[in-house]
Amino acid sequence: MVAAAAIHSPHPSDLTTLQEARSTTYLQSRLGSKTSVPDSNFIIPVIDISPSFSSSLSARQSVAAKIRTACTTSGFFYITHHGVSEKARAGILDQAERFVKLLPQCKKEELHIRLSKLGYGWEPGNYTSLAGDLETKEAFNFGYEQGLDVTGGDGMYRNLDGSVGCGNVWPKEEDLPGFYEGVREYYGQVLQLARHLFRLFALSLDLPEHHFDHMTTHPGGICRLLYYPPCKHFPSSKRAEGEGEEIGLGAHTDYECFTLLHSSSTPGLEILTPSNSWHRATPLPSSFIVNVADFLMRWTNGVYKSTIHRVVNRTDEERYSVPFFFSVNYDEVVETLPTCLNDGEKSSYPPIRAGEYILERLNTTTKDGNGYFGNEGFFGEERRE
Repeated sequence: MVAAAAIHSPHPSDLTTLQEARSTTYLQSRLGSKTSVPDSNFIIPVIDISPSFSSSLSARQSVAAKIRTACTTSGFFYITHHGVSEKARAGILDQAERFVKLLPQCKKEELHIRLSKLGYGWEPGNYTSLAGDLETKEAFNFGYEQGLDVTGGDGMYRNLDGSVGCGNVWPKEEDLPGFYEGVREYYGQVLQLARHLFRLFALSLDLPEHHFDHMTTHPGGICRLLYYPPCKHFPSSKRAEGEGEEIGLGAHTDYECFTLLHSSSTPGLEILTPSNSWHRATPLPSSFIVNVADFLMRWTNGVYKSTIHRVVNRTDEERYSVPFFFSVNYDEVVETLPTCLNDGEKSSYPPIRAGEYILERLNTTTKDGNGYFGNEGFFGEERRE
């Protein structure tokens, strides 16, 4: 294994951020809870967001109100009429399949995430695990760069670790012609949609519509092209739940503000309900599935739920999906909004540094448990357990 180089940050690592990122308390408490809460009211609502593009503030607020309801219940919702072209949506799924099927193994090895200080590149299924399972997925990971941002960015982007420069790695054009252009078309449109959605989230919290704008001028936006092979023991639905399941992606919450998920028609996403059963979310044509992630839960002091989910392909078909994890600028601090605290109430979540939190969460998923940096922390310091 080739070790990634140690990284030197302009500021020391924040112990609170590291401790919060490594904590499994929330995940374990939900997975291990015994509850008789019924799931009769558990739904993933479908929200037509076309009124949110109106010049009418009341129309935008009406969409925001529906988002708030979803965020305080299931933590998941579908959006339709979102403005991302079907050409771009079909194109990115095609690029995911091309990467998996057409790029030679030796070329994938050149892009292995163990060579990246940020976890970008090719990710074989046996190298990372979110919940300790043997995961079947294969992925290609990349993040924000100014060339993918239709606004051109503000020139102030910092990577997860605070360093400057583009951390992405790409297949060579001669190895996979048109791959980067296909990715750029999709990424640019989804990034703009995410910025638009963040304004709706602000309205849903009774904040000024542009409250978060200054935090998304050079935002984090990790995107993954994911492949899940067919179930080896199809039809798995005839077995008892949990019996020999082939976990594509283990139980987890997402780390950032929210996630926009686009997938092929093959189902696989499963959401943990209040009764601790797994609800299968069926892909809806021309829609995205949006879910609350950790930052929004922390900003709202737990009012918005960062819902636990996983991926299990129970079919005899291949599944491709493209999650886009939208974050604020990585140099921002995430702390509970004063408007989400009652008089005299203290937050359950201490302030954290955005980039450090995400990177440390990623570090905890690697095969050897030491992250992308061997036995060193991501600031070149000895890891403190």
